[in-house]
Parts: sequence; C-alpha cells; structure tokens
Amino acid sequence: MRIAVAGSIATDHLTTFPGRFADQLVAEQLHTVSLSFLVDTLDIRRGGVGPNIAFGMGVLGLRPILVGAAGADFDEYRSWLERNGVDTASVHISETRHTARFMCTTDLDHNQIASFYTGAMAEARNIELKPIADRVGGLDLVLIGADDPQAMVRHTQECRSRGYAFAADPSQQLARLEGDDIREIVDGAAYLFTNEYEAALIESKTGWDADELLNRVGTRVTTLGPKGVRIERKGEPAITVGCPAEERKADPTGVGDGFRAGFLAGVSWGLGLERAAQVGCMLATLVIETVGTQEYELRRAHFTDRFAAAYGDEAAAEVRAKLA
Repeated sequence: MRIAVAGSIATDHLTTFPGRFADQLVAEQLHTVSLSFLVDTLDIRRGGVGPNIAFGMGVLGLRPILVGAAGADFDEYRSWLERNGVDTASVHISETRHTARFMCTTDLDHNQIASFYTGAMAEARNIELKPIADRVGGLDLVLIGADDPQAMVRHTQECRSRGYAFAADPSQQLARLEGDDIREIVDGAAYLFTNEYEAALIESKTGWDADELLNRVGTRVTTLGPKGVRIERKGEPAITVGCPAEERKADPTGVGDGFRAGFLAGVSWGLGLERAAQVGCMLATLVIETVGTQEYELRRAHFTDRFAAAYGDEAAAEVRAKLA
C-alpha cells in the first residue's frame, strides 16, 4: 500500500518532574493557576506525530510518504528519516519559520503537561495532495494526524473530492477544533483513531453519540492505555487486544504514534484487524520502554519472540513472514 502520513513535524523537548502534578494543584484556586516545575532532566528528541508514525512504519519495512511542513533546520531530521525508510520528498520547507517545537513535562505518575509552538507547521495548509499522489503513482490511504487545523480540514476535503481513502487521527488538536471542523475531518473516514478521552471529546463536540459515530466511519480504533485497544465496526462484534508485558516504563510520549505505525503496517501487509492491532501494541510497547519517540530499535528476532510470548506462536509466525 502507498500510505501518506500527514501530521506535525516537530522537535520534542522532554522534561521530568520528580513529583506529582496533582499534589501541586489547589482545588479552590484552579481558576488562577500559576505554577513552575523544577525539572530534573531535559531530552531533546525528534518528534511530531507525522514523523513518529512514519518512522515506525519505516522500521517495519514500509516506505511511508511524509506530508507536512518544516523549517530550514530540517536537514538533519530529513536525513535521519530517509535512513529509516521514510519518503520525505513531499515535505514543505518554510522560508521564514523554524520547525515546530513540542515542550512536555512528565511527572512520577506519567501524567503530562505540554505546550506546542506551531512554527512552520502553519504552512502545512498550503500542501496539496494530488501532486504527491502523482509523484508516487497514487495513494491507497492518507492518515490525517494532528497538524495545522486548516491543513487537516483541507487534506480531508481533498481526500473526499479525489476519492483517496483517509484515516482521521485528530488527537491533540481536538482541544483546538470546534464541532463543525471535527465533523468535517471524521465523517467518512476509513479509520478513526482516538484514545478513550478523545473519543468522548469527539462525541461531546460533534453531538454524535457512539452509535452515530460508528455509522460515519469504517473502523473505529480506540486505544485504552495499558489495557490495549478496542476495534469496532458497524454490525460486527468489537475486538479487544491487550498489550505485551513491558520490560520497563521509560516515557509515554509517542506511544500512540507507535501503535498507529504498527497497526497501519499490519493493514498494509493484509493482516486482519486483530493481528494489525497486535503489531501496533507490540511497537507501542517498544516506544514506552525508550525515552524519545524514535529512539527504539526494532530487532526482528527480539520483536517476534516477544510477539509470540504475548499473542502466541501462530500469530508470531504470521508477522515474522511479513517482517522478513
């Protein structure tokens, strides 16, 4: 499958707070919060949902097409992604802005407080998908992840008008988007990716209940944190897939992106939805065991051994054949 991944391209600045955010919040004063957290560590990593997902697909052996906007400081990042199997030829480079910045602090309970500087990402709204499709010989699926809100709406509208199947993955931008825009980017999606909170937020902002939302998308994929993922299709029983055992919990940043990468790889390989979700959960586990969203190493034997331990030898044999 020729899969384009549209989403933010950013540099992550990840810090850790050796306490709990909840202990610093005074219920009676939440309307006038003024807090500063003294953090212990700072890791500067490559990030952005577009490259995170594309990187994961690349290390699994696919050649995803990254769609997004970056600054003139993107050269080293581009080289890294290309070395790991990502097609970056369609990334728009801004003449005036730096690549976006994601700044996140994680506490002892792995709760997170984050800010995002848009930078060059604002120019993603100028990207048209048709020249990209023409360059690569067509697009089988376009994942539309968190990005400049106008870009997300434009890409969705173009997918509809040109007949490109698309996956809706609004994630962090749901807080910014209003109901009309959310309805626009979700309606008709082949896949809708959310976590549980985002799923409830979509229903609240669109006014669509769970049944109505399921009527409007092909497959609804809801991640459940440590409990795994639930997959729903209209008229079919829900599929629930658990997560493999973690060797350690280093940093949750990018775990959802890792899941999406593995899931889309499974779909591209022609696996069933349950098996694709298992690949996604296994890749997400590698991400949470590593600080940074693209710092994990995928060793085929190690991956399939752990996959077998989690999901059985038959499942592992099916995935091993695709990885080979």
